Amino acid sequence: MTTENKQAASPAEKKDKKPARAPRGNKRQETSAPDVEERVVAVNRVAKVVKGGRRFSFSALVIVGDQKGKVGYGLGKAKEVPDAIRKASQEAAKKMITVPVEDGTIPHEVLGEFDAGKILFKPAAVGTGVKAAGACRTILELAGIKNVLTKSLRGSNPHNVVKATFEAFRQMRSVDEVAQSRGVDSKSLRISKAK
Repeated sequence: MTTENKQAASPAEKKDKKPARAPRGNKRQETSAPDVEERVVAVNRVAKVVKGGRRFSFSALVIVGDQKGKVGYGLGKAKEVPDAIRKASQEAAKKMITVPVEDGTIPHEVLGEFDAGKILFKPAAVGTGVKAAGACRTILELAGIKNVLTKSLRGSNPHNVVKATFEAFRQMRSVDEVAQSRGVDSKSLRISKAK
């Protein structure tokens, strides 16, 4: 091909070519919505032992919630604390679950267990408040639960407490869900609950 043919063919080839790629960078978009609140539960300095000594980094445990029944947790690790918190909050926003909240409390008593963590949750009357401590209190507040009684039966490690709390949330069933599974009307369940 001569140079004239190359020049004549190049405008047509340009039309067929795909547009140039976007520059590389952070491909993940910020997943947290503006109405989602986040709280840092724990920040730890961790070490990896290598041939030349120890490599230090940070791990952060973050809880996010919209105070309307959706809550999640995430663990992030990085060389710097702000990066670890950012990673943890992104993971928490991805892993959000829905918690059944009825009249500002939980629908029924439930026991959450994870490894050494064991927590008992009981529904409470209006005006009781959130009777919980540490990471468990943070989760309940961000989930939008206003009245609840809790008792930590075993373990105080924030990681196990958080996972035990989420395990309890996964076990919870609303009155409507129970009624549907039994094939009865939810009003009849509510009446029997009131007696």
